[in-house]
Amino acid sequence: MKKIMVTGGAGFIGSNFVRLMLKKHPEYKIINVDALTYAGNLENLKDVSDNPNYTFIKANIRDRKRIDEIFKTYEIDTVINFAAESHVDRSIEEPEAFLTTNVIGTQVLLDTAKKYWKINPGDKYCRKYKEGVKFLQVSTDEVYGELGKTGLFVETMPLMPNSPYSASKASADLIVRAYNETYGLPINITRCSNNYGPYQFPEKLIPLMINNCLKERDLPVYGDGMQIRDWLHVYDHCQAVDIVLHKGLDGEVYNIGGNNEKANIEIVKLIIKTLGKSESLIKYVKDRPGHDRRYAIDNTKITTQLGWKPEYTFEQGIKETIQWYLDNTDWIDNIVSGDYMKYYNDMYSKITQGETAEQVAVVKEN
Repeated sequence: MKKIMVTGGAGFIGSNFVRLMLKKHPEYKIINVDALTYAGNLENLKDVSDNPNYTFIKANIRDRKRIDEIFKTYEIDTVINFAAESHVDRSIEEPEAFLTTNVIGTQVLLDTAKKYWKINPGDKYCRKYKEGVKFLQVSTDEVYGELGKTGLFVETMPLMPNSPYSASKASADLIVRAYNETYGLPINITRCSNNYGPYQFPEKLIPLMINNCLKERDLPVYGDGMQIRDWLHVYDHCQAVDIVLHKGLDGEVYNIGGNNEKANIEIVKLIIKTLGKSESLIKYVKDRPGHDRRYAIDNTKITTQLGWKPEYTFEQGIKETIQWYLDNTDWIDNIVSGDYMKYYNDMYSKITQGETAEQVAVVKEN
């Protein structure tokens, strides 16, 4: 029986992954480790909270003593590291938090995994590990930097991150790679495009626009709104991570993309049309510093070598996602309160010149 530590499992992608694993692999033990910072929400997993193979532990991945205790107590043999500070705008305001969690936290996990999985942990030359162990780092296409009007990100491209967030994720990827090269720790790295779907925190583009449309609030769009991203439904992403966990070759990186390039403004207008609102809600605002214009992923490696392919078209996925938020207004209303609203007041007063957080929600695509 696998005993899998899922870090960041109360967040958007992590909670969807936990739910998928409990359903797809009922024989596995899932230990969800989450610090429950602003984007972590146990409501995301209330439907599986009584599952005997599911355990939640509130802990910060930077807490070396606590992580060691969890490895020892639960005999962890697999780590799926979703835990991260993940919002570009926040990273511009508070880069230190991103470095400490995304880099130092990842290193704590790696060090602890090496300690408990290595056959002879006292021998620095030993490269033999217990059978079946793996550290899977969940990363982002943003580590590659910015594309021009053509071309796609491939796994062999150099890492050229442009924001504090993407720089912290690139740094984490490199330390994961170093533990494989130096110590022989079994690892994989996945790099996904922009996710969307149920349970996404409302600072992100799609749920934020849905919520604002329903409340007839302004929809501020950065710059000209022509920043292009490849959109991946969270279900397809979680399926891909599961496949990499079971089939990924040691030390390999796999790009995960949805083959759905869309401009931000195109998505905003689609949501407006679907909800029967007016495009007069759109408000163009000053672009953020260092805003990359285009990301797009080549997922040939994972599709040809591991047999994964996305099931969702964007048209199908966005329709289901909008309906999910319409059916779960209580969930988003509970989220859009407290610390989140304080963050909005602090963060976006610079852009909106005096409007309250409840009146404003700036378009994000990350």
